[in-house]
Amino acid sequence: MAYVVTENCIRCKYMDCVEVCPVDCFYVGENMLVIHPDECIDCGVCEPECPAEAIFPDSDDKAADWAELNRTYSQQWPNITRKGEAPEDAEAWNGKPDKKALFDPKPGEP
Repeated sequence: MAYVVTENCIRCKYMDCVEVCPVDCFYVGENMLVIHPDECIDCGVCEPECPAEAIFPDSDDKAADWAELNRTYSQQWPNITRKGEAPEDAEAWNGKPDKKALFDPKPGEP
């Protein structure tokens, strides 16, 4: 079992979760983070740290559509181990529905 970053991370990308991860299993894209499912130890410390409430266990129905995206992009994007700056407009995007179309597959800056 692992945790999964879901749609609400898109354009929010707060990165508070990165700071608490004991195994550094987060990877950074241009406008979202993902978790490598084979590196995640299912400790759950990241979930309550996410201001966007975008992290769920892979057993949660909310994670189902995002598990494969996390697996795919965690193998392509750079690893991130320190919290960076969230986008200036992150708060404005937090909670907006239907952000999947805004997903950017480009890697981000660690």
